[in-house]
Amino acid sequence: MCGRFIITDTASDLAAMFDVEHEGENLPEPSWNIAPTEQIPIVLESAKSGEVVRRLEAARWSLVPSFATELASGFPTFNARSETAGGKASFANSVASRRALVPATGYYEWRTVGTVKTPFFIHSDDGLPLALAGLYSWWRNPAMADNDPARWVLSATILTQDAQGALADLHDRMPVILAEESWDQWLDPHTPGDQAFVDAAVAASREAADGLRFHEVAPIRGNGPELIEPAGDRATG
Repeated sequence: MCGRFIITDTASDLAAMFDVEHEGENLPEPSWNIAPTEQIPIVLESAKSGEVVRRLEAARWSLVPSFATELASGFPTFNARSETAGGKASFANSVASRRALVPATGYYEWRTVGTVKTPFFIHSDDGLPLALAGLYSWWRNPAMADNDPARWVLSATILTQDAQGALADLHDRMPVILAEESWDQWLDPHTPGDQAFVDAAVAASREAADGLRFHEVAPIRGNGPELIEPAGDRATG
């Protein structure tokens, strides 16, 4: 799973990195401790009037399907299992044409031994942001007036897969990480997506685990760059 992650790049940095043409409003600031339901930056492509535009937008991290009757869900939707996303009612429409990239400097995972949970920070070996495979959805709040701009909520989820390589010793799941050569096809709203499409993207992404590094960190509390320092370094100051 991927239940906490960080993004330390600014919106302008992300826009340049992902060749974004339009930056949305109220994009979140860098954070070292992003939790589900908080706002995250996502990269998506929209097709209006036949023109495809790559956008950087702020989204709620926990997908709200368009058919939902309320914002809160009875089950977690901040992650979606890649193996079944194409057949799940909550995610199928997004798999079809509303796919996103979720930029992440890295993410946290907890290794559990008995009752002891030890946090680790997982990141690329070159320090560059990861492009996590995501899905997004637009949900209209029925309790708000038609002329209220806040009636539309953009939300997103991160796809996960079986953990690869040494990461499997930490946890049995990990996010799907897309290489740059996969971004265009994954984002293209004119490329229809189904379970086979997701499976192919996951298969192409598996080598990305070879470029990941991780180290133990102190318990995750607060928000700041000290959270990703190796546990021994942080403890000794």
